[in-house]
Amino acid sequence: MDWQQTYPSSRSPICARNLVASSQPLAVQAGLEALRRGGNAVDAALATAITLTVVEPNNNGLGSDAFCILWDGDRLTGLNASGRAPRSWTRDRFSGLRQMPALGWESVTVPGAVSAWVALSERYGKLPFAHLFDRAIEYAEDGFQVGPKTAFYWKLAESIYDEFTDFRDHFLPAPEAGSRVRRPDLARSLKLIAKSRGEAFYRGELAERMAASAAQADGALTMEDLETHTADWVTPIAQPYRQVALHEIPPNGQGLAAQIALGILGHRDAAPLDSAEWFHVQIEAMKIAIRAAFDHFADPRAMRVPPEALLEEGILARVADSIGVKAAPLPPAALNGELPASTDTVYLAAADAGGMMVSFIQSNYLGFGSGIVIPDTGIAMQNRGSGFSLDSDHPNCVGPGKRPYHTIIPGFVTEAGAPRLAFGVMGGHMQHQGHVQMVGRVFDHQQNPQLASDAPRWHVYPDFSVGLEPGFPEPAARELSARGHAVRFEPLEHVFGGAQLILRTEDGYVAGSDHRKEGQAAGY
Repeated sequence: MDWQQTYPSSRSPICARNLVASSQPLAVQAGLEALRRGGNAVDAALATAITLTVVEPNNNGLGSDAFCILWDGDRLTGLNASGRAPRSWTRDRFSGLRQMPALGWESVTVPGAVSAWVALSERYGKLPFAHLFDRAIEYAEDGFQVGPKTAFYWKLAESIYDEFTDFRDHFLPAPEAGSRVRRPDLARSLKLIAKSRGEAFYRGELAERMAASAAQADGALTMEDLETHTADWVTPIAQPYRQVALHEIPPNGQGLAAQIALGILGHRDAAPLDSAEWFHVQIEAMKIAIRAAFDHFADPRAMRVPPEALLEEGILARVADSIGVKAAPLPPAALNGELPASTDTVYLAAADAGGMMVSFIQSNYLGFGSGIVIPDTGIAMQNRGSGFSLDSDHPNCVGPGKRPYHTIIPGFVTEAGAPRLAFGVMGGHMQHQGHVQMVGRVFDHQQNPQLASDAPRWHVYPDFSVGLEPGFPEPAARELSARGHAVRFEPLEHVFGGAQLILRTEDGYVAGSDHRKEGQAAGY
């Protein structure tokens, strides 16, 4: 393993037998506390995730969706806890619109994150469910100091959500970095969820408040939509890549795109680290995978081309052979087929000395979500419905009870059937691309997780132009341009996402936490 600090960074890899990595230090400490109290990696992940809804509300909340991949000590399993469209969301409901609304009740699908917490705790947790809420309730009641990046993005919300009265009452004015914030309404909701093991959220008082709020505003969400929600256990898709395999949750998420890209790259030799050739082939493979996502990914019941067909070995080999020295003139996806993406997500990884490893992600989608806040609860409703298409010929076209296309994806890598890496890269359209870049760095070039995270990234935009992060090697950038890539240096840090990684080794784990976020990796 490469232990050098090749790229500018203020962080070192963390080595320990028990680890948590996420984007907010207070949440990480809540996860470590769960481990020290006798919990396992699932308990640690849930305590972290629940605390994140309080201390990083600009990216997630009780109204979020969630996905998980975990190694339970014997095998790998996945959980799809994304919510479905309200039953009255027919295509005709949105007639006259060119795209799905981004804000308001017409963007709100059933929130699934709470169901993920319940399902994971029931199947795998060691600690009592209510104990996982202790730090979150404490921070909501007594207050927490807002981190600098959270404060920055919270401030941006003032202009985005100003027209939403309930949002203003709960979240505005935006706090300054380091200032103390209390959220007593949210504390009460957390207590109800903890005491009822989630029943209050889907069938009790909180569900009734969500449904009543929707009805008052002519929204579509009903008690029936909430009561019938399920989080589904799924078998992650496995895609071989050289000596390892990348595992992703099947669509409706975009993880399959990372597997398509790596399936192509597996038929090419790995070029030298940070060379123009290495970047070129990765970018070309990613462009093909992104186009496949735009054209095909949707609720699995609606997909017309199944995942196994998109990963067919012969096709991937032929595509790999077709990549030349120049950038291919791949056209951008049609506007009405393009799937939207937001950069606002939280991701966490946890691992324990017993061998359990967890890769978990939850998100409101656009920052605080739809702008809808349920009065007196602190629940900010996600806007995942804006991920639907309004093209009636697209498999991702909006429909009753349908799951929309999702950008949030937890990643997991195994080697010879054993767990190796729990990881994710927050950042909407960056996520599948980040998975490809992390796997290449860690397994092609043996970079430690922090080093892989610190490296400057590339980002293929939906129009297939390429953004390069400051610090990207300039000779390689010039060569990419000469090869026909539409490259530009992109100063906006959030475009390149935020990674969290935990790598299993012979003696324990090694973790990295992205310097682009305010989080940390910590352990003992």
